[in-house]
Amino acid sequence: MILNLLLDLLDLKGWLVVFCVLLIVVDIVKNKDPPNYPPGPWPLPVVGNVFTGVDFKTMDKLAEVYGDVYSLRWGSEKTVFISGYKMVKEALVTQLDSFADRPIVPLFHKVFKGIGIALSNGSMWKVQKKFANAHLRHFGEGKKTLELHIQQECHYLCEAFKEEQGEPFDPQYTLCSATANVIYSVVFGRRFEYSDEQFQNILRADAEAVILSGTAQAQLYNAFPGLFHYLPGPHQTVHSNYQIFKDFLRQQILKHVEDRDPSDPRDYVDVFLGEMEKSTNEEAGFNLENLIVCTLDMAEAGTETVATTMRWALYFMMKYPEMQQKVQAEIDNVIGQSRFPNMTDRPKLHYTEAVIHETQRLGNVVPLGFPKMASKDTTLAGYFIPKGTAITANLSSVLHDKSQWETPDVFNPEHFLDSEGHFRRRDAFFPFSAGKRVCLGEQLSRMELFLLFASLLQRFTFSAVPGVELSLEGVLGFTYSPPPHKICAKPR
Repeated sequence: MILNLLLDLLDLKGWLVVFCVLLIVVDIVKNKDPPNYPPGPWPLPVVGNVFTGVDFKTMDKLAEVYGDVYSLRWGSEKTVFISGYKMVKEALVTQLDSFADRPIVPLFHKVFKGIGIALSNGSMWKVQKKFANAHLRHFGEGKKTLELHIQQECHYLCEAFKEEQGEPFDPQYTLCSATANVIYSVVFGRRFEYSDEQFQNILRADAEAVILSGTAQAQLYNAFPGLFHYLPGPHQTVHSNYQIFKDFLRQQILKHVEDRDPSDPRDYVDVFLGEMEKSTNEEAGFNLENLIVCTLDMAEAGTETVATTMRWALYFMMKYPEMQQKVQAEIDNVIGQSRFPNMTDRPKLHYTEAVIHETQRLGNVVPLGFPKMASKDTTLAGYFIPKGTAITANLSSVLHDKSQWETPDVFNPEHFLDSEGHFRRRDAFFPFSAGKRVCLGEQLSRMELFLLFASLLQRFTFSAVPGVELSLEGVLGFTYSPPPHKICAKPR
């Protein structure tokens, strides 16, 4: 009887109002925060905080309002953001086991499928990380051969810069070619010519995917993957570009399957293929699909981020020519011009090391790191964070923490020099993240940055195109890169 009365009283508009009210009530009940959950801006019904910017500058502003531990919600997915050196260190270093897992990020899950190294969890992650680290050392980091590979690439890179004859050019893909070849020499046992069309297409596809994956439109896919799966947008380009990359990696791996000698492994892929033949543990992930994703993980870690850091390094040298001159003077004094730099030079090049580290700090290449997940119920800064909650550590806030850096917003190599001009390490230097999920291949990246930067500054003086003002406002995607620019490389 009551139902009949309601049907008589409500028209279409009325029923829409009822439906909306019910939707809001269901949303509130479903997404109610547990007691003592980190605060944050009030989420809209159903969509949450999807209209809140996803860039690190917005995150910094929210931290000023809500504190160093706060929360946001996209759709029904909640994320806790952690800012500042003290809190990030507490989460990633002090509470080492509390935030060691990876959440499912829909934008990347379609590509990486929760396998590989960077985005896997549990026993697969532990086995594959240990396996990768062991064989990166075997085929590179622990042997003189990797240094020789990098020095060889320094030669090719310098030759490519020399061919520009001092005229303005965009260094992006030349630098990407060099950094990609370093990791490919370890993974595939070979390098690619900079003129190789397929190689360049892969680098362009990867760079585009990295930029697009950080846009607000692509992040909507994470909030509503079921809906946006069928709609056009940058997420479709991200997925298709990564598929192109995976097809390329599969092609390289199948060549290894055909011509490898099981008794004489040449590289990481050969060793992985050997492990596939003898492993009986399916959870360990020694299969072809996982190998493709593992090589994708390593290619991403060893290419785009290092190349972008190098772009920032040359950009800062053009912006601050007096600092460039000091680097060159130090290199001339310690090494001279008769040979390429090597790793034994590194402890003597204090100012050069300081410039590289300051580039990583202010360049801020991966400002928000990659999301982690609470592996157990945890308390942080007095707030309760339930198991399974996604966590984002704002690495930018650590690298710009006013309590840790004398001039946080200024390019100042003195941050990494003591009173005697010797290089000094800083506790708040987290460009590779920290803890159990620290960047795979960190040591390789450090070696690359030193040898590539020192080699280029040894042989060239860099300047901007005459009349062009260099802005320090970068371009934000998943990484933070310098604004589009050209450089002039004058041989010394």
